[in-house]
Amino acid sequence: MRNIKAEMFNKKASDPKSMSDRIIRSIDLKSGHNIADIGSGGGYFSLKFARSVGQHGKVYAIDKDLNLLNYIKDRSKEKELSNIIPIFIKNDKIDLHKDSLDFIFMRNVTHHISDRVEYFNDLKYYLREEGKIVIIEYKKSKLLSFRGIFRHYIPKDNIIKDMKKAGYKLEKEFDFLPEQHFTVYSKIK
Repeated sequence: MRNIKAEMFNKKASDPKSMSDRIIRSIDLKSGHNIADIGSGGGYFSLKFARSVGQHGKVYAIDKDLNLLNYIKDRSKEKELSNIIPIFIKNDKIDLHKDSLDFIFMRNVTHHISDRVEYFNDLKYYLREEGKIVIIEYKKSKLLSFRGIFRHYIPKDNIIKDMKKAGYKLEKEFDFLPEQHFTVYSKIK
């Protein structure tokens, strides 16, 4: 079934300036890893992750939009990928087991979260001891742009501070994305 919203998200994610393949190489997913794609949208990254983690890994496509999750489910069947598990979020609560994830991936999502410190603190429950959170978020834009008007961005320094308050440390940052910042965090031990 066609889903224009999902197709729009996937078209934007597949744009060459989004550098999706370089993002995935930077994350360094391995066969057997489990990753949650929070705010999975049309599933562009979920589908790519599914190939990276192989049959022994799992991809949890997590979203608040059931139509998007159904689209991902249909696309994964078309591509014969059985390791994608769509998860519908209600009340910002994710239904996963403790210590079940190697990675949590969030692309252009954090600007939608009202209490980021509490949210990120809660995510620690799902991460394995060496687990990582990957955050890609829009940089500040011109005031009269879509991102500027609707505040669809969070400055990198704000995310770093929020993550520190939530009990994480900055592991890596990448600067190759023209419109976004890209940071990776691990739990403080």
